[in-house]
Amino acid sequence: MAQTTTGRVLQLLGLLQSRPVWTGPELAEHLGVTVRSVRRDVDRLRDLGYPVQASKGVGGGYRLGAGRALPPLLLDAEEAVAVAVCLRLAAGGTVAGVGEAALRTMTKLDQVLPGRLRAQVAALQEATVTLESSTTAVDPEVLLTLARASRDHRRVELTYLAHGGEESQRRLEPYQMVATGRRWYLLAWDLDREDWRSFRLDRMSAVRATTWGFRPREAPDARAYVAHSITRSPYRHVARVRFEAPAAVVSDRVPATAGTVEPDGADACVLTTGADHLEHLCVYLAQVGAPFTVLDPPELQEVVRRLADTLTRAANAVPSDRR
Repeated sequence: MAQTTTGRVLQLLGLLQSRPVWTGPELAEHLGVTVRSVRRDVDRLRDLGYPVQASKGVGGGYRLGAGRALPPLLLDAEEAVAVAVCLRLAAGGTVAGVGEAALRTMTKLDQVLPGRLRAQVAALQEATVTLESSTTAVDPEVLLTLARASRDHRRVELTYLAHGGEESQRRLEPYQMVATGRRWYLLAWDLDREDWRSFRLDRMSAVRATTWGFRPREAPDARAYVAHSITRSPYRHVARVRFEAPAAVVSDRVPATAGTVEPDGADACVLTTGADHLEHLCVYLAQVGAPFTVLDPPELQEVVRRLADTLTRAANAVPSDRR
């Protein structure tokens, strides 16, 4: 009897989600029970957190209201496929700003999605193309594979293309993924190098979760580690610059993928960033739009002086046709 009651309550929830208002007799007829049973089932839904509202008179009846908490939704097959496809597009980088939330939701949905619906989702994904955006798109299957492996503590194997173009085979213990707004990164323990590493997901291929489990290690903070890696490690030069502007102002003008900003008093801050060419870095620093002092390296100070002299001469030069 309990199983029948549970099934009926779920059916009642589906009816309430399908249209704005139902009368008690209408629900009773659809469910094949009495109006009294409908009232009991409505109370069960309320106990589960669903804000079912009841009103009397003409136009009255039962309706599903908006609550503070978001209870589970009942989705039919078509709705589940539509939601899964949208989540994959968002998590893969085609919808800016929602990647992490989309991945969390996609992982939850993946746990309960039947195999036949997964096939439909994959087919729709393959048949969908998007215009390029400022984000770097990632294969949703890679995201899901790594999310499952991180959740289940399973080792992964993959092919990785390094910054310099070298390709290597990697065996990793995946811990957490980080979305920077433009790219996805994975914090993982590299089994062959016996150290923590961060990896760009768009440089991965042939990603495969193995049957080998692992016991979680004490991991560094994923956000801090990835921020350090992408702003310093890949570059030939690492620079520290003091800006005469509050940290909040500089942070608004320097994305997290370009450098880390630390307050240095109320009206100043220190930016740590990296670059392969100091000349390019000088131009970037000037675009922040605040006075700055180079703390290190000394080579950057010399490049700043040289570039300043060049710009000063250009500003003071008089065109030949005006002489």
